[in-house]
Amino acid sequence: MNLPFLDLLTAFGQSLLFAFIGVLPIINPLATAPLFVDQARGLSEQDRALLAHRIGKNVAILLTSTMLTGSYVLRFFGVSLPAVRIAGGMIVASIAWRMLNAQQATTDDATQIAQALTWDKARVKAFYPLTFPLTCGPGTIAVAIAIGASLHSRTSVPLTLANMSGGLAASVLLGILVALTFRYATTLLRRLGDTGQVVFMRLMAFILLCVGVEIVWSGARALLAGLGIGAPDAQ
Repeated sequence: MNLPFLDLLTAFGQSLLFAFIGVLPIINPLATAPLFVDQARGLSEQDRALLAHRIGKNVAILLTSTMLTGSYVLRFFGVSLPAVRIAGGMIVASIAWRMLNAQQATTDDATQIAQALTWDKARVKAFYPLTFPLTCGPGTIAVAIAIGASLHSRTSVPLTLANMSGGLAASVLLGILVALTFRYATTLLRRLGDTGQVVFMRLMAFILLCVGVEIVWSGARALLAGLGIGAPDAQ
């Protein structure tokens, strides 16, 4: 079935907004920015910019591949979305717990970190844990899979292509937004001062810990519901 170009363009725009608005509140680069600053401590300004660009690129690629193939990959390996949520949530909670209990670095410690943390070592962190699961976590993956599945049209191949193009464009925009946010995160946080940065990072780590626990619980609740076991009602 052939559709007018205007209809395809409208479908593209609607899918772009749908995917962008659906993923942005979950990926929330502003909340992750302090974690990026903490992980990138000791890098030069240029290396931090390169690392932010690489993470943004990884986010765009991960979202794109998830929307396109996520549901098929999970189906092939027989893995359910609740299992992905539980595993990913445990990783997020573990990282947040370590950051929450990390000791404040002294001047000597900061100097040692600056000498030890090279670009090659930081580049290894670009995907894990900075892209996954800190920036683009299991909750984001689950939403991206659901969005990708909803963009398919059973009645029109051109409509499916227009919808998927909009979703992929949203993935690219989200990656750019993440890269820009991380790129200027140090400048933004510098206005808080040393004490403000410590308080803000610990607060974000605590929120991330809560998010990880919530992700684990949502996955466990879905698995229990599949077994016919519901959560007990509050008395």
